[in-house]
Amino acid sequence: MSFDKNTVLSVREFNSAAKQVIEAGLPLVWVRGEISNFVGAASGHWYFSLKDEAAQVRCVMFRHKSQYLDFKPANGMQVEVLALPTLYEARGDFQLTLEKMRPAGLGALYEAFEKLKRKLEQEGLFDAERKRALPFLPRQIGIVTSPQAAALRDVLRTLANRMPGIPVVLYPTPVQGEGAGQKIAAAIRAANERGECDTLIVCRGGGSIEDLWAFNEEVVARAIATSRIPVVSGVGHETDFTIADFVADLRAATPTAAAQAAAPDGAELGQRLQHSAARLARASMRRFEQHMQQLDYLQRRLVHPAQRMQQQRQHLEQLQQRLQLAQAHAVQHQQWRWQALRQRLRAVRPDVAELQMRQTGYAHRLHEVMAHNLERRASRLTTLQQHLQHLDPRQVLARGYSMVRDEHGKIVVDSAQIALGARLDVTFAQGWARAEVKEKGGNRT
Repeated sequence: MSFDKNTVLSVREFNSAAKQVIEAGLPLVWVRGEISNFVGAASGHWYFSLKDEAAQVRCVMFRHKSQYLDFKPANGMQVEVLALPTLYEARGDFQLTLEKMRPAGLGALYEAFEKLKRKLEQEGLFDAERKRALPFLPRQIGIVTSPQAAALRDVLRTLANRMPGIPVVLYPTPVQGEGAGQKIAAAIRAANERGECDTLIVCRGGGSIEDLWAFNEEVVARAIATSRIPVVSGVGHETDFTIADFVADLRAATPTAAAQAAAPDGAELGQRLQHSAARLARASMRRFEQHMQQLDYLQRRLVHPAQRMQQQRQHLEQLQQRLQLAQAHAVQHQQWRWQALRQRLRAVRPDVAELQMRQTGYAHRLHEVMAHNLERRASRLTTLQQHLQHLDPRQVLARGYSMVRDEHGKIVVDSAQIALGARLDVTFAQGWARAEVKEKGGNRT
């Protein structure tokens, strides 16, 4: 932005132009100094001055940034701030608008953190391919932490609520202070040597970067990377990240979340088991029904043993209904059934003597009926023979009658059927003769 030397600007225009120049020329930058004149406004914004031996600058940190700090600034505290240089136009004050703030001296720790992180990442210790899945239902869970840590109580309470039947082994170790990293690594190696757990939780509560530094040491990262037991890292709060988080098989936001990841929820498993049992029952019933339908289909295809199969199927259905509806009374029901069968057997047992008498009577009656039928049929046969004899032409001829046929063998019963001179064959009771018609006429009286 440029102005002519003769241009007259208002104070507001000048401050706005200066702000643009400052923000464009000075990017985000880390600044170290001592806090003075600290004011925490009711709105949650922080206002203070950052000074050293030779100069000072006004600073502001708004609530949406300050709420994520894990410490409360105070006058006289040496800090390092990541800030954007700007100008507050209303008063023309040059100030730093803070993005981040940390206690002074942490820069070296962050540098060491990033250096080790890059090193281990290049070695592939953070690769997703080497991460192992946690066992669904561990037989025993190990915890690497301090016995006095509040995180231990949170983990034990969560495990007891979710799956109280899983045994827990504590591998006690300091989690901060001089030599804590070596002792944490030794506890992880001890858990692997003893081989009594199949899931390992490495945890501690929240704190500053110095408090959590033991979990940023290379010896701890190497111990986690070489562990044969899958490791869950639950260090600090949700916003805290350590080298142990990147190397572990699973990073949990908090120790409580680590316990939730290591052990399944017993109540949820019970519900899933109930659902699975219900599904299994329904599937079994459907399978049973399918087999019954298949059996019915095969039964309909059978021809000769169809009736037997039908009886067997009905019998099986009756047994099944009785078993389902009367299990508690099965023995009594069987007793009643056998008593009923015994009575029925006595009722239907045949009288052999009576049957023999009836059979003898039936045989005698059959003999009489057959004899009567033979006699009746013989009499009718005699009558029919007599009728046949009366109708026999030879008997008629024997009484003086004769039978006349023309030349073609047709019987002549009317003189109109023949002509004069026709040749006729005459059959008598004894013998025959051939005659010629000399004269014919009507009936003779």
